[in-house]
Parts: sequence; structure tokens; C-alpha cells
Amino acid sequence: MSSQVILAAEGVNKAFDGFKAINDLNFYLDEGELRTVIGPNGAGKSTFLDLITGRTRLDSGKITFGTGVGEEITSKKEYEIYRMGIGRKFQTPSVFTEHTVFDNILLGLKGHRGVFHTLFAKLSSEDSDRIEDVLKIVGLFGKRNDQAGSLAHGQKQWLEIGMLLAQDAKLLLVDEPAAGMTDEETHKTGELLLSLAGKHSIIVIEHDMVFVRQIAKKVTVLHQGHVLCEGTVDDVQNDPEVRSVYLGRGKH
Repeated sequence: MSSQVILAAEGVNKAFDGFKAINDLNFYLDEGELRTVIGPNGAGKSTFLDLITGRTRLDSGKITFGTGVGEEITSKKEYEIYRMGIGRKFQTPSVFTEHTVFDNILLGLKGHRGVFHTLFAKLSSEDSDRIEDVLKIVGLFGKRNDQAGSLAHGQKQWLEIGMLLAQDAKLLLVDEPAAGMTDEETHKTGELLLSLAGKHSIIVIEHDMVFVRQIAKKVTVLHQGHVLCEGTVDDVQNDPEVRSVYLGRGKH
């Protein structure tokens, strides 16, 4: 079966005070694909995610989401894009620390409105089953009654990924998940993301090349807001231009 593109960015440009953060960017993600995006600091990686989610408006070009023809999301508001099934996990986990792990997943459930209504409305058995399923997927079922603030750093990251799953996001945008994690947490995070690929389409921005090697089939290298090259981890690590860019920027 031929794969279908679920996200397409074509001829995308974005400048801030004359600085071209994104420069004629073309990017295509297949449905169910897990793509890793790497590049030196200032390459435009986070700006790219900002443009996909409507946090930042592009100057020109277009971004479409959905299989088949796809729907242009360029002019949509953040909440509209969120409702279409695009979820983002930032580098620093943004969980509700005063609430339980279970309630955090409940708050992520698609269709719920407002913290007060969500926490005090009667929970359907269907919602309860869905929350328990998500907790098992992210490995936090045993912590479901714990306060989210008491979790280890890696567990908070998994909880936030769980909130995206509860939201029923078709596309997961995951920004530097391995940052600040132990080696064991990093490996578990890689296994989690690999288990989600196929059912979800995923873009992971990452610096940790050991982690990239664990999860990546295809890597996109951004440089100065433009795709420098794409390929396997070995392809990009052996590419002379990529080596020049990283070495030139003092990347270790």
C-alpha cells in the first residue's frame, strides 16, 4: 500500500526583523511516519513547529494537513489546528502539577471543556477505560493516583505525551523529549515513540544523536531554515555538508 502524505509544507518563509528563520522550506510527512528533525541551534526547528501549530504566522508558502487533498492550515487559529488533531509537546513538560496523573489524562481527553467542568463532571465508563488505556501505554498506570508534581522528569514527559494521546492527536509534535533525561528514561521514551508510530504520525526534534539513532528511520536536517538533506542516520552523519554545518557551529 502506498503511503499518503499527512503534512506538507511548501515554499514556507518566515522572517523576524529581517532574519530569515524559515527560508523556502519544503517538507513532507507520510501518515503514520515517525520523522526526526535535527539541526544546529538557530536552524529553525522550533519555529517550524510554531508555524504548524499556528503559534506563529508564516510570511509566504502554505502548510496543509490531512491525507488526500489535505486542508490548508496556514490561516487557522491555534485552537482550530488543535481540534483538527495536531498536538504539541514542548521541551519543558507542562503538566498540571497539583492534580493527579489520572486527572491530567482526563484534562487531555478530546472534547472536554475547562478544568472545573472536566474534573467535576461525571466520568463515563468509556472515558475511564480510555484514560486507563493511555496510562498503560505511557507506563504510568501504577502512578495514576500520584500528584503529577511528584513524578520524575522523564515520567512528566511521558504524562504529557499521554495527554496528547488522550486528545486523540493524529500528528504528534515532540520537541527535544530526551533533554534532561537519564539514559534509561531516554531509552524508554524512544520505545514509547516507536510504539506510537503507525497509529500516529510523529515529528521529533532532537539533539541527542544516540536517541535519534534509536528511533529514526528518516532524518531531516534543517540549516538556516531550509532542508539541508534527508536520509537515514548514517546518510546524514556522513554527509559532508551536514558535517561542515555542525563542525562550523561548534556542535559537540
